[in-house]
Amino acid sequence: MNALSGRLEPSETWRMEQFSRAYVAAVAAGAACGMTRPDPDNDSVDLSLKQKTIDGVRRSPQLDLQIKATSANCIGGEEVKFPLIIKNYEELRPTNLLIPRILVVVVMPDDIIEWLDHDETMLALKKCGYWVSLYGAPSTSNTTSITISLPRTQVFGVQALDQIFVRLSSGGMP
Repeated sequence: MNALSGRLEPSETWRMEQFSRAYVAAVAAGAACGMTRPDPDNDSVDLSLKQKTIDGVRRSPQLDLQIKATSANCIGGEEVKFPLIIKNYEELRPTNLLIPRILVVVVMPDDIIEWLDHDETMLALKKCGYWVSLYGAPSTSNTTSITISLPRTQVFGVQALDQIFVRLSSGGMP
């Protein structure tokens, strides 16, 4: 099999992780957000975004992201269904976090060669990212994972991210 096309091998999921980070980085740049990567990620925070503002209740708000990637057929009807491990769920739902957190799930094509398209006029990252806040979500008796429903209306894009920061700078939640 050609290393640049075809389905992912289980040991190559790092490629999906890198692609999902690139997707988020492109959206963050479009929304004028700075981005940092916590090291180590031991609190379900893969990236932190900050948008410089001078007006509003909160100046220069920050947002923490847990990023997941999937090529599974998880889109149906009005939502995206994603199995989230319990550790991540428990670390995304607290109401006493200083910095708000969201889950971003980047859905990508099964075939690696279809992940992006480019020529001299454009670079397109294929498929779509969706976001959801689990702030205050109920506890669960599940011990391994919990299926999260992300509304398909909550596309993680430039305008959506900018609106999240408008809410944050006004003292609200994502």
